[in-house]
Amino acid sequence: MKRSGILAAGNWIVDHVKLVDAFPDEDALVFISEQSSANGGGPYNLLKDLAKLGAEFPLQAAGIVGDDADGRWILEDCREHGIDISRLKSSELAPTSYTDVMSVEATGRRTFFHQAGTNALLDDGDVELAESSAEFFYLGYLLLLETLDRRGSDGKTGASRLLRRASEAGFHTVVDLVSVHMGNFSQVVLPSLPETDTLFLNELEAGALLDRSLREDDSAGLMAAAAAVLELGVRCRVIVHSACGAVVVASDGKSAKHGSLRLPSSEVKGAAGAGDAFAAGVLLGLHQGRNLEECLSFGACSAAGCLTHPTTSGGVKTLELSLELGKEFGFRDFT
Repeated sequence: MKRSGILAAGNWIVDHVKLVDAFPDEDALVFISEQSSANGGGPYNLLKDLAKLGAEFPLQAAGIVGDDADGRWILEDCREHGIDISRLKSSELAPTSYTDVMSVEATGRRTFFHQAGTNALLDDGDVELAESSAEFFYLGYLLLLETLDRRGSDGKTGASRLLRRASEAGFHTVVDLVSVHMGNFSQVVLPSLPETDTLFLNELEAGALLDRSLREDDSAGLMAAAAAVLELGVRCRVIVHSACGAVVVASDGKSAKHGSLRLPSSEVKGAAGAGDAFAAGVLLGLHQGRNLEECLSFGACSAAGCLTHPTTSGGVKTLELSLELGKEFGFRDFT
C-alpha cells in the first residue's frame, strides 16, 4: 500500500484570542483592542495550516470534541478546509477544550489560559488507525493530554502505546510538545521517544527535557541539544526551533540549520500558532521528499506568515506566497 497524507491526533481546541496593549501584573487592568475565535491545538493547527499551504495529500483528523457549539464549529471548519473528520469523535462528558490567548500587541508574545475539556478524555484506544493509509501519524501535544500523558505501572504512557500501535501499522510517527509549567516533564515525554520517528520541540522544551539552559539565538547549543535528545531514543530526527531559527539532527548523521525570517516588527501581529505553522511547513517538505535545509526553509516561511495575524492560522499563506516572504525579507544569520 502506497501511503500518502497525514493523520493528526491530540488536542482539538477553540482559541479565544484577545489582543491586549500590555500583559498586566496581578490585580491590574489592560485593554482588549481586538478579539476573535480561531483553531487551536497541535493537530487542528497543523492540518488547517497544511490546507492553507496547499497540501495536495489527504488530511485526516482524530480526537474528541464536545457536543456543543465549539465542537460543531470545529467540525464545520474542518469540512470547509477539506479535512477528513471521520475519526473526530463527539462526547457529552466534557465541553470542547478552549484556550483564552492573550497576545500583546507591541511584542506578539502570548500567554495561554487553558480548559482541558474533552482532550483530557482521549485515550490510546480512541484513535482509529486501521483504515488510514496516511504516511505520517502526528500526535500533539504531549504534556497537554491528561489521559494519554498518564504513566502506568509498566512505565508506559497512553501516548507511548498509541505511538507504538501507529508504528506497527506502518506510519512514520511525529510528536510535538507544549511548554507547560506543571508535572514532571521528563516522566511524561521520555516513554514516547523510542516510539517517535520525528520530534518537534522548542528551546524551552528541549531545555526542560535535558535539564539545561538553552538560548534561542545559539544555533550550536540548539544543535547539541537536538543531538542529545536524539540519543534519548528518537528514531529518525529531532527538530529544535526558536524565534531565531531552527536546527535538525538526524540518526543517519545528517544535520541542518536555518534562520527565521527578518520580519519587521510592524508586520508581527501575534505569535500564537507559529510553532505549529513551522511544523506544517517542515512536514510538507518531508512529504515532498525535500532535503533537511529545504524543509526548515519551508517551516521558517510558513511560521513567518503565521506571525502576520493574531490568530493561529489566519496569516498562513500558500507555500508559494510563504516562500516569497523569505525572498522579500531574508533570513536571520543563524550560525
